[in-house]
Amino acid sequence: MEHRYFGSTIYIRLDRGDEIIACILEVCRSEGVSSAVFSGIGGCSEAQIQTFLPESGSFELRTLRGMLELVSLNGNIISDEQNGLCHHTHAVFAYKDGDRHCMAGGHIKAVTVLYTAEIELRPVLGGAIGRKHDPETGTGFWSFE
Repeated sequence: MEHRYFGSTIYIRLDRGDEIIACILEVCRSEGVSSAVFSGIGGCSEAQIQTFLPESGSFELRTLRGMLELVSLNGNIISDEQNGLCHHTHAVFAYKDGDRHCMAGGHIKAVTVLYTAEIELRPVLGGAIGRKHDPETGTGFWSFE
């Protein structure tokens, strides 16, 4: 992994075997970024995709493996109630299953790079976004306090 600031944006290049979410969080910690938004593309070998099930308040996990084109990655980094960093990330992947061209996407737990991924990380300027817990859904939402 390598990253550079250009203006107020951090550009991150990830390499084979890098885990995308862990690397984004690592860059945020090293650069002192407490809240940001990001997007990216790339080629991946594994993706753990979660689907939230409101009726049970839990996530269903699906793991894809193989040549996965990361068509779109979008997410944010915020600080939780204990000032730790957390992410909310969604992605869409294109892949082949035999002769069929397929797509899958959802909430991302982890993604491993196959050959490269390119991420644009845009820190929040002039403030920070926190997270507050919502007891009704058991999830966290943005807090501007």
